[in-house]
Amino acid sequence: MEDTEKFLFTFKGFSFACYGIDVGFLENLDDFEIRDDDVFIITYPKSGTMWSQQLLSLIYFEEHHKRSANVETIDRVPFLENNSPRRNFDKIPSPRLFCSHIPYYLAPRGLKNRKAKIIYVYRNPKDVMCSFFHFSNMMRILKPSTNMEEFMKLFLEGKVTGSLWYDHIKGWYEHKCHFNIQFIMYEDMIKDLRSSILKVCKFLGKELNKEDMDAVMSQAMFENMKSDQRANYENVLKRRPEIRRTDGHFLCKGTIGDWKNHMTIAQNERFDKIFQREMKDLPLKFIWDINEE
Repeated sequence: MEDTEKFLFTFKGFSFACYGIDVGFLENLDDFEIRDDDVFIITYPKSGTMWSQQLLSLIYFEEHHKRSANVETIDRVPFLENNSPRRNFDKIPSPRLFCSHIPYYLAPRGLKNRKAKIIYVYRNPKDVMCSFFHFSNMMRILKPSTNMEEFMKLFLEGKVTGSLWYDHIKGWYEHKCHFNIQFIMYEDMIKDLRSSILKVCKFLGKELNKEDMDAVMSQAMFENMKSDQRANYENVLKRRPEIRRTDGHFLCKGTIGDWKNHMTIAQNERFDKIFQREMKDLPLKFIWDINEE
């Protein structure tokens, strides 16, 4: 079992993957200049980040949903913390779209003027954990685990990229009054994508005509996005084969309740006790099974 510290870079109590992090940028993140029309997607890892990037790009860029330009979604909605010398965020025309895994306390202070918008996408943590387990074994830049019990221990102790799931979601929710933020549930996107798109558009002040809505709906459907190389990160893996440990895809099943195929009864009971203790005061809804309303 490889040392956890080898794979994590901890900055102000929050763990990032060591790969692709610009420490100097993080150290000056508080002063990052925010524009009033900036839009941020915030997620904990494996909570629908790529899907949200695709959705936002389709809503904002006509040439994306009309397929008139071949630009990767990750370039339209880049990761804030993975800034690199080749990408100058200051030169991106408005409105700028970003995604990030940062906790609330690392957010640039300009976000607290409540003008720029944040969409926080959350997912039930059992499916997050199981997806994270497989992803960590696929990617060389993340610590592998030989079984779910081993990874569950790391996940529940916050010894993974993104640190502790509970701290991340509670931090953003409990400080929501400081931000212009909308919470969206991943499972709602799966069960009723059109309603989720309308909810996002209303928050963003964006109106789509029927033709554009149908195009966004079609291309944002999980199975269609999974086969779209602009959106599924396959080109990232082709450009950087050194980061892949085993064959696999960034996007896997995109289902609800897959945790039942990976967790034992004892693991599930242990997880439930911790969830109930940590989340008892948070009024967010969670869906654990595809048949739940």
